[in-house]
Amino acid sequence: MLNTVLVALDGSEIAERVIQTLDDLAFSEDAKVILCHVFPTSESEIELPADRPQPESPTFSYFHIEKQLQSYQEKLSVTSELELVTGDPAEEIIRLANIYKTELIVIGSRGLMGMKRIVQGSVSSQVVEEANCSVLVIKPR
Repeated sequence: MLNTVLVALDGSEIAERVIQTLDDLAFSEDAKVILCHVFPTSESEIELPADRPQPESPTFSYFHIEKQLQSYQEKLSVTSELELVTGDPAEEIIRLANIYKTELIVIGSRGLMGMKRIVQGSVSSQVVEEANCSVLVIKPR
């Protein structure tokens, strides 16, 4: 039975499937689930020219994601916490898993293939490779 599980959510359509997967896991009575979201830091976001469309306000994005995580939190039957952090997604997920001493990381995969995967990288692959605990990757249908 699991005591501590870190669930990495990125706001994509697969997040709902990741949350549903938690229903299939066996948790101990005093289990804790940490729902996390990592806001990636990117130099390209910082250096956008003034004449180009700007990304939505970071404050709006933060509150939108926080509300989404809170709605997932309400669906859980175990104690849970929220972690919203900024940094490299894979590194931050692994760092949080180490801090909480999680037994399992649950993460979604965007299913990138070929050049897209090479160029954009795969957070889930990096987490699988570098995590100190088991990782359950939920693939898109």
